[in-house]
Amino acid sequence: MAAAAERTDELVREYLLFRGFTAALKQLDAEIKADREKGFRVDKIVDQLQQFVQSYDLAALRDYWSYLDRRLFSRLEDVYRPTVNKLKTSLFRYYLVHTVQTGRNDKAQEFFLKHASELQNQAEWKDWFVLPFLPAPDSNPTFATYFSRQWADTFIVSLHNFLSVLFQCMHIPVILNFEAECLRNSLIQEENESLRHKLFALQAESSRMKKEELEVEQAVVHHKLPAYVANMDRLGDSELDMTCSQRSTAHSLQSRGGFLSSFLSQSKKGPSRPAHPSGASPTQTGSMLLGKKEAINHQSAKGKEGTVSCKDGKSHFSGLAAGESSSLQQRQKRLQEHGKERKELLSKGTLQGQSAEKKTDTSTAETEPCSELHAEQTETSTKMPARSAEAVGVRQEQPFIVLSQEEYGEHHSSIMYCRVDCSGRRVASLDVDGVIKVWSFNPIMQTKASSISKSPLLSLEWATKRDRLLLLGSGVGTVRLYDTEAKKNLCEISIDEDMPRILSLACSPSGASFVCSAAAQSPVSHMDFSAVSSSGKSMNQVPGKLLLWDTKMMKQQLQFSLEPEPIAINCTAFNHNGNLLVTGAADGIVRLFDMQQHECAMSWKAHDGQVYSVEFSYDENTVYSIGEDGKFIQWNIHKSGLKVSEYDLPSEATGPFVLSGYSGYKQVQFPRGRLFAFDSEGNYMLTCSSTGGVIFKLNGEEKVLESCLSLGGHRAPVVTVDWSTAMDCGTCLTASMDGKIKLTTLLAQKS
Repeated sequence: MAAAAERTDELVREYLLFRGFTAALKQLDAEIKADREKGFRVDKIVDQLQQFVQSYDLAALRDYWSYLDRRLFSRLEDVYRPTVNKLKTSLFRYYLVHTVQTGRNDKAQEFFLKHASELQNQAEWKDWFVLPFLPAPDSNPTFATYFSRQWADTFIVSLHNFLSVLFQCMHIPVILNFEAECLRNSLIQEENESLRHKLFALQAESSRMKKEELEVEQAVVHHKLPAYVANMDRLGDSELDMTCSQRSTAHSLQSRGGFLSSFLSQSKKGPSRPAHPSGASPTQTGSMLLGKKEAINHQSAKGKEGTVSCKDGKSHFSGLAAGESSSLQQRQKRLQEHGKERKELLSKGTLQGQSAEKKTDTSTAETEPCSELHAEQTETSTKMPARSAEAVGVRQEQPFIVLSQEEYGEHHSSIMYCRVDCSGRRVASLDVDGVIKVWSFNPIMQTKASSISKSPLLSLEWATKRDRLLLLGSGVGTVRLYDTEAKKNLCEISIDEDMPRILSLACSPSGASFVCSAAAQSPVSHMDFSAVSSSGKSMNQVPGKLLLWDTKMMKQQLQFSLEPEPIAINCTAFNHNGNLLVTGAADGIVRLFDMQQHECAMSWKAHDGQVYSVEFSYDENTVYSIGEDGKFIQWNIHKSGLKVSEYDLPSEATGPFVLSGYSGYKQVQFPRGRLFAFDSEGNYMLTCSSTGGVIFKLNGEEKVLESCLSLGGHRAPVVTVDWSTAMDCGTCLTASMDGKIKLTTLLAQKS
């Protein structure tokens, strides 16, 4: 409570100063200085009471305690009144003990003279009137306890704790709860964000598991035996029926029925399909061979069963027993041969399968049911391994899971900039009409602030400290500081009248300064398609300046030297601590500045044409750049001009971006915002495309970028991207020429 009161006093003082209420401010300072409650600081209240005791100021002590009683203790319930009275009694005893210990018996006698009428009727003070007249009260059994150091410390601590609990339980005004409510709301938002991401992750995991279960169910071999397989137990029984009566035959079939069916129903999944080239499949070949051999076994079995039936005609029961034993042995032998033949067939190569296929051309019609059964089982059993391998391959190729994709459609013209703030909770977007939108996407997509600029805006950047502020660079030589919560411009500074186009802004990580790139008017408009030559190269290399400004004072600190000549700087980026600044210019040169010495440390020719976008790598040992020549190049910052890797990008990723329409309508936009962004570990890169963002895997050993995931969702070319890694789930932003912004939430697959 004390901290909240102190903070509120500061806010009120700042407000009065802002409004110019100097008289009220002086009165407030005077009241705070004379505050008897000490800003609800318990330690200061206890120190004040002890100061009165040590100075023997009995009147001030009584007056201060009476004030606390009226102001604080009187609001307590009656159940706490005895506690307050005990503390008051202990305070006065503490005062008397101090006077006796310091040899000021006159002060002790003065105390009893002034309070005799009040204390003489109280039982707890009955023995204390003799205190000033005792020669050694500290050795008296009645008073020895109060003269101990332990009692004094216990009293001070008890008083301190009582006041602390009292202040914590007091009803306080709403203004003092402001910061606590803000903190509570912030914690709730963070908890909601965490739970939202957990929900997305669980939904993705649940969807993946359901998909895998479905694939397994589709691949599992279900042993649903056809009717002719279920009746295989009765094969060869026709000859037995000729010699046995109908009753004995029925009894025999009932006793033997279902043996083979029950055995087959317990069989496991078939083996995987072996690799084979085009031509006859091993499954079909195996089925034909199996049918041929099964026919031979079947004929021999029929002969043996017929012999047994003819010989044994003396008794129905003896014939049935013999037939039962013989058929059981034959079935077991047939099953063993069937298993051996299956293993042999599946282990044979393609050539053997083809030769076997020729041999089975003369197979009889009796073997077709068995061959069809075996072929069906073999073919079905090969489905699951193939699908499983395919599913595993997909999971290995895709390092991210797309949890959701939302669209922000408040803009009605082409987007130039789209940036996420440092906290990863808000987005600032700027279109070619000068419309600025600040919006949040957690827990729902909602516009927080909106502004329309009368003058054209060319650049946008979040301030790193107090991330509620936006830096806006215009086309008339000014930079504005815009408060996204107050929804107003805090200040507007003029950079240079001769260099009216503010092409790039970058705020240092410390927030103390920002760099500003100012350029002269271009001989051709960036929105005009005639600005592009027949070879696709722009011809607007114009002079410019690179300036360093103080964020707090809004004053220019210095101007950087640009060699070999002043040139327009298109893009800027700081490293993590702000000690290095990398820039890309219209002359195709990348410059690396030492921000401690405020000078150019190195520079090199990076691209044929302009440099559109530059960024530091994850380890900050290299920088990446995209240029007008369509190259995406990685540079070593320890050796000037040393290429680490180089890739060719399609024109739809580097610009100029073209949107065509009816009747020959064509809109061309040169790159303004960020053209690429990295994930949290710097292993993947998000770029623009004609239908959405594309994520590539960065691998210096390969000469071609490997496309991992296409986000899609756009009907117009994407002109700028951003990738926020502030949260557990990465958030990708892709903004297109039709004013649509797609927000895609990704979950990284941990390998």
